[in-house]
Amino acid sequence: MIMQLEQSTIREATPEEIHAFFTGKGMTVLTFLGYSGAGYENKAMMLEQATRILDQFDQKKTIVNIGATPEGIGAVYEAAKRKGFLTTGIVSTQAKESNAALSPCVDIVFYVRDSTWGGFRPGTEELSPTSTAMVENSDVLVAIGGGEVARDELIAAKQAGKRVQFIPADMNHHIARKKARKKAQPVPTEFRGEAAVLFQAAEPFPHRG
Repeated sequence: MIMQLEQSTIREATPEEIHAFFTGKGMTVLTFLGYSGAGYENKAMMLEQATRILDQFDQKKTIVNIGATPEGIGAVYEAAKRKGFLTTGIVSTQAKESNAALSPCVDIVFYVRDSTWGGFRPGTEELSPTSTAMVENSDVLVAIGGGEVARDELIAAKQAGKRVQFIPADMNHHIARKKARKKAQPVPTEFRGEAAVLFQAAEPFPHRG
């Protein structure tokens, strides 16, 4: 069932249905990964980096895909819409069940039925349905920082031979410390995120149109 809320088309779909949608568009899918609720220590720098990436792509031939919500990396949706890109979001049904807000700048949202928020299934190297849809339908994946889910999706994307770029960025220090205190955990001193373990420096990809 498809719902029209404001200007966004929102539907629950299987990874196969999502694949059929993107295949039918015949466009390059540029996916941004990164922090969500963890936020960014330097949001302006993140947006500057994202804008630099967006400028490498033709808005008439490219879909900008993220995780549907507005927090963290989701702020890139607004920049993409200003530049005229079609925007999509792929997100777990966990977001719907927790009443997570959707970005007002995403055109089409796909909810994927999933018992997790994404990443590898516990104890395996098999992606959850949400991350499967995210990786399989992306031609280019750019991560600006990122936690465990971004890390797992980058691993799978690299194994699949996708074009991947990682740009280092700290999560929001205040939010990280606040979460640690709430969970009675040691105050963190490392804010690079789990995805940074895979990439110690920025890795630019060759532009191919």
